[in-house]
Amino acid sequence: MNRYSKSEAMLDRAERVIPLGAQTFSKSRTQYPRGVSPYFADRALGSRVWDVDGNEYIDFINAQCSVTLGHCDPDVTRAVQAQLQRGTIFTLSSELEIEVAEKIVRLVPCAEKVRFGKNGSDATSGAIRLARAFTGRERVAVCGYHGWQDWYIGSTARHLGVPGAVRALTHTWTYNDPDSLQKLFAAHPGEFAAVILEPMNLVEPAPGFLQAVQALCRREGVLLVFDETITGFRYALGGAQEVFGVTPDLATFGKGLANGYPVSAVAGRADVMKLMEEVFFSFTFGGETLSLAAALATMGKLEREPVIPTLRARGERLLRDTQAAIDRHGLDDALSLSGHPSWSFLQFKDARGTTLWELKTLYMQEVFRRGVLAYGTYNMSYAHGEDDLDRLATVHDEVFDVLARGLRGGVRPLLECEVLQPLFKVR
Repeated sequence: MNRYSKSEAMLDRAERVIPLGAQTFSKSRTQYPRGVSPYFADRALGSRVWDVDGNEYIDFINAQCSVTLGHCDPDVTRAVQAQLQRGTIFTLSSELEIEVAEKIVRLVPCAEKVRFGKNGSDATSGAIRLARAFTGRERVAVCGYHGWQDWYIGSTARHLGVPGAVRALTHTWTYNDPDSLQKLFAAHPGEFAAVILEPMNLVEPAPGFLQAVQALCRREGVLLVFDETITGFRYALGGAQEVFGVTPDLATFGKGLANGYPVSAVAGRADVMKLMEEVFFSFTFGGETLSLAAALATMGKLEREPVIPTLRARGERLLRDTQAAIDRHGLDDALSLSGHPSWSFLQFKDARGTTLWELKTLYMQEVFRRGVLAYGTYNMSYAHGEDDLDRLATVHDEVFDVLARGLRGGVRPLLECEVLQPLFKVR
């Protein structure tokens, strides 16, 4: 019997009414190879997810890093249930908006004032519009992934539907290479409004890199924006800016801010944020109370309990165990590890006549079969226990043996599905 028969039937049904059958590219068949993947979840609790076929998984994706505490965290659930009895959205603002903003201002170094959105893309787009208004300039330099809106996605291969005039205003540059940013400034003097970057993703910032970027921005009158959609409330209470000691002009937050509830934030210097009184950044659901209650409960738990040190410690063990398995199976030419312990990456490489996409597809096929939900990134949650890491180590040992066999005799004969195709390169 097909392990994923209900998921596949549901996908067929979904595709009749939903393009791709999913609301997010990262949950669609573009990222999950058909025939060997689950597509629909039934429920989740703690570190576990169950698909509609009843298969149980240890979740190392955690809704693209948005779940930090664990699924259905009891403290967050209680806060949301209590607020549900009082109302979800009002004709007037609620005190929760003040309380959550005050908490962010207290925790985040750059935050003097705060505005809320629903998705990370809302926050990054709001920050860019604000920077353009504040500086009177239009060009933007980007480094990392910053959402689906025209100003950013136009700089990627997924720019269908984005006007050429918009695309021309966004410029990419290279992480850990401040000279690549300086060249952009030199090519378009006095034209850049903002530099936006993920302060860390695949690799740590080189010594002095973030400071050099900040100095360049100050010299050129450009606003520095840290996209902390993932790093915020995961690397530290104050985000990556606290960890690396560089305070940007603006920062954006989302994902783990509310343990999976839809809320995001733009935060930064009061003089810049004051322009939000004029810049149109306004949402019917910007003050939706369930997500704000979840955010307040999440940040409260992050303050009370050793959440962030635990994410780091368990992530460090995961990296040690995984590197040991890579070494044991002789896969150093095909696999490598990078990132922060709380948000790390298993990177696949072309090796021995096998493409990285063939290798990644085989990896996913095999880990899914063994009850692990992972596709090359390990997004830790507070709910992950040592038993989960024990199981992942066992699964990696078995799966890396399969990968080594594929590299010796060919991956294609071991695949029970088509090979994944790249969506677009971000990092």
